[in-house]
Amino acid sequence: MPSKKSDKVKKSLSKKENKKTFSWFVLVGTILVLLSLLIPARTFAPVIKSEIKYQIDKKNNKITEITPVNTDFSIIVPKINASAKVVKDVDPFNSSVYQHALTQGVAHALGTATPDTNGNTFIFAHSAGNWYQANQYNAVFYLLNKLTTNDQVFIYYQNKKYIYLVKELKFVASTDIKFMNQDLSKHQLTLMTCWPPGTTLKRLVIIAELQNVN
Repeated sequence: MPSKKSDKVKKSLSKKENKKTFSWFVLVGTILVLLSLLIPARTFAPVIKSEIKYQIDKKNNKITEITPVNTDFSIIVPKINASAKVVKDVDPFNSSVYQHALTQGVAHALGTATPDTNGNTFIFAHSAGNWYQANQYNAVFYLLNKLTTNDQVFIYYQNKKYIYLVKELKFVASTDIKFMNQDLSKHQLTLMTCWPPGTTLKRLVIIAELQNVN
């Protein structure tokens, strides 16, 4: 029969093993909790940051002078302090192509007009399929929902400045692609991004018309 001393040793070892197992569970649980907080924080931090800055600037009536990133093809939306390079002729139906383009700026849809011609110049940003990419791809257009009728949008193209005025803002289904259609009787600009920010649930569409060229 095992001695009492042997039983005590076994019980002591068993307690140590239980404590060790419990400690591992606590550690794993803590890591999972931190990750669950990190994912939404990383996704929505740029949204919150942009919103706070916008509200502060609005309250203080602050107007920021924005210099275009280039004059070959770029966009400025003064009201929301958005400025980005426009990557030309990006296939909007090929996710690997447009996601790569959107690491460099926003994208001009392949097959749509350029600012120097009649038709519909279609420029878009997307939320990525992965949470850790969403803020990277969509940040430039996070505040497009702040735009209202007659707000200005500047497109710089081939060393000219095209000034557009906003005419419509719409929230549409993610499958709605009619806004890429071309009407050669108009000189139109369409901006599109995923909505809400950090998701691909819907699309926010801004339609603007050319006012002037400098």
